[in-house]
Amino acid sequence: MIALPRRSLLIGSIAGVAAALLAIGATAPRAAQAQTPLPSKKSLTLGATAGSNIEVLRLGIKPLLEQKGYQVKLVEFNDYVQPNLALAQGALDANFFQHITYLNRFREDRQLDLVSVVQGPMAPFGIYSKKRKSLAEVQPGDRITLANDPANLAHGLALLAEQKLLTLKPGADPIRVTERNVASNPLRLKLQPIEAAQIPRTLDDAEYAIVNGNFAISSGLKLSDALVLEKTPDHYLLVLAVRGPDKDQPWTRDLADAFRAPAFKAVLDQRFPGYSRPAFLQ
Repeated sequence: MIALPRRSLLIGSIAGVAAALLAIGATAPRAAQAQTPLPSKKSLTLGATAGSNIEVLRLGIKPLLEQKGYQVKLVEFNDYVQPNLALAQGALDANFFQHITYLNRFREDRQLDLVSVVQGPMAPFGIYSKKRKSLAEVQPGDRITLANDPANLAHGLALLAEQKLLTLKPGADPIRVTERNVASNPLRLKLQPIEAAQIPRTLDDAEYAIVNGNFAISSGLKLSDALVLEKTPDHYLLVLAVRGPDKDQPWTRDLADAFRAPAFKAVLDQRFPGYSRPAFLQ
């Protein structure tokens, strides 16, 4: 066996250590890449009420989210209570059916941590009739059906006041009024609040019905059938709601971005003409 000089052994050791370090360095990026977590949430469950609201999600929002890799499930509701309860309980990730006034009141009444993240379009409220051809034909004692939940009752009464069919007491909050806030009803109109989803069925009996736009469409009515369509104020536009802890999640931002996307506006232009919209979708 030939003894190598001490210098040669030292150089060989250094070279071996260097080679080992290079090998570790070469594999480190791969290891780091393998450990990079994938997005924690790629499946979204969205709720909306029947008719135009869920169709807006189905035709306008769901395809944009799927393009980003999300799996999207839509859940349809027929009332204004269950969508928020389902959201608060975690059965939904977000819902789209209510305006900010209703959300704020529901949140306060039920002590729920729900927040809005973006406004969206809505089918406007309308006054419909099968017995009258216009509001000019209104007769004393005519019956008018309208939604019985607090926020939409106020909405309906405000529309009647706007049409000069009744007046509201001075100082009454226009988004919280009830029948008690009616100052004058010169034609003694019979106001009959009922569940919003059932109002279209009253058109065979009542002289007039104030129908929420989404339920009008889901019942087969057209917006063009309305004797009057409101010019929807901003505070009555629908909002996308999520749980408070989720408001800054990446998937929440993706949801909000979908509502602001030019492609979504194009769907509204083509499939939902006449709908009220926030300024960024005009």
